[in-house]
Formats: sequence, C-alpha cells, structure tokens
Amino acid sequence: MAVMSSNVSAAGRAGLRLLAIHAHPDDESSKGAATMARYADEGVTVKVLTCTGGERGSILNPAMDRPGVVERMHEIRIEEMAHAAEILGVEQEWLGYIDSGLPEGDPLPPLPEGCFALADTEEATAKMVKVFREFRPHVIITYDENGGYPHPDHIKTHAVSVRAWERSGDPDYRPDLGEPWTVQKMYYTHGFIRRRFELLAQAEEEAGHLTAASALERWNDVPDIMPRVTTQIACAPWFVRRGGGPRGPAPPPPP
Repeated sequence: MAVMSSNVSAAGRAGLRLLAIHAHPDDESSKGAATMARYADEGVTVKVLTCTGGERGSILNPAMDRPGVVERMHEIRIEEMAHAAEILGVEQEWLGYIDSGLPEGDPLPPLPEGCFALADTEEATAKMVKVFREFRPHVIITYDENGGYPHPDHIKTHAVSVRAWERSGDPDYRPDLGEPWTVQKMYYTHGFIRRRFELLAQAEEEAGHLTAASALERWNDVPDIMPRVTTQIACAPWFVRRGGGPRGPAPPPPP
C-alpha cells in the first residue's frame, strides 16, 4: 500500500487537477477534506462536484435548531458549501439534483419523487461527463459500490461516477459534451472503517463515553475493507481545516 508523504512543493504539483465527487454539501468536509486541502496547498487545482443540494439534510447542530432553518435549508446548504470551499481552498460545482434524504423506518418509506437516487442514470452520467471534459481532472475521488455507507444518494454517486469515468475518454460518446478526456486514476474514499471505530471506541472508553463502542457493534458482521485499500494520504496537518467546513457562520456543534 502506498502512503503519500507531505514533502512535495507546490511547484511539483502545478498543472495537476483533482476532482472530488460528493453526494451532498457537507460530505466534502467529512470525507477527504484534509486530503483536498493538502493537495490544494501543494498547487493542485482541486474541485468538488456536489451531486445534490442537500435539501433534505438533518439538523445536527443544536445552535441551528431554531425557527426558519428548515424553511431555508437549501439556501443554508449553499452558504455552507461556499464557506467550506473557501476554507479548503478548492473550487466547487453543482451537478443539479435534489437530495433523496435518508429513508428510515421499518419498512423503509419510498424515495421521494424527483430525487437524485431515482434520476435517470444515463442522464446524470452525461452531465458528469461534461464536467470531466471541461475541468479535465487527472484524478477523481468518489465512493465505492456501497456509497461509503448505504445512503441512496451515495450509492447513486458511485454508479454515475464510474460510468462517467468510463465514458469521458470515449470519442464516440456524446461528442457534443466536449473533447474526450481520459481520467488517469479513480480512487474510492474510505472514511468509515472498522479500525477507525476501534480507536474511537478505545479513546471514548478511557474518557467514560460509549458512543463509538455502540457504533462498533454494528460492524460485527461487516467485512474489513482495509485489505482493498491501495493508498493512504498523510494529511494530519490539514485536519484543522477539515473541522471548519460545514459549520459556516453558525456556532460550531458540540464535540
């Protein structure tokens, strides 16, 4: 497994382009933010492609649980995304779809009409290919076939990303979308891994908390994905930037 150190100068990365594809505004801050900040600082042109507007997001910050927030959710998510992009030093573009929300309950309710998860996959692929051919990334980062976790928008993001990666360099595919561009590498981001929760559970147990331990129990029957990981990015100095993204102008949520 390759471990990328942090000793490359900005001049050494100049001219390279990285595209990180995410399902919602806030995913860029919780999945790969420090990696993007590192590469941006090293001279790489980094762009986040956000597939949905995050309209059905949940309110996790108690400071934002007040009248008017739900009604302005879409506007707030746009503001948060702009704030995160500024902090990380990246560009950002919207693919233009509606958040599907995370279905909960037993049985699960149907997905809302018009949402990203139900959108025509080939239509979404064409939109993403257009972004690829315009931005011309050398590397893309997206989710694996499980979406990183089983949110319908994350799974859809994987499906569309892989198709766009396969078609972008094909001169016979939609020449109206621009000159063909072959992306050299595609990586899956893996933030939800068993070892991470084991370390969190250990630290929380020492502090008298059990939150991560409870989450760890749900991993008992889940295969460890670490054997498939090919690359790790050393980005500890950039984690402070990761923490600032989705908070925007509101007070930060408690740890």
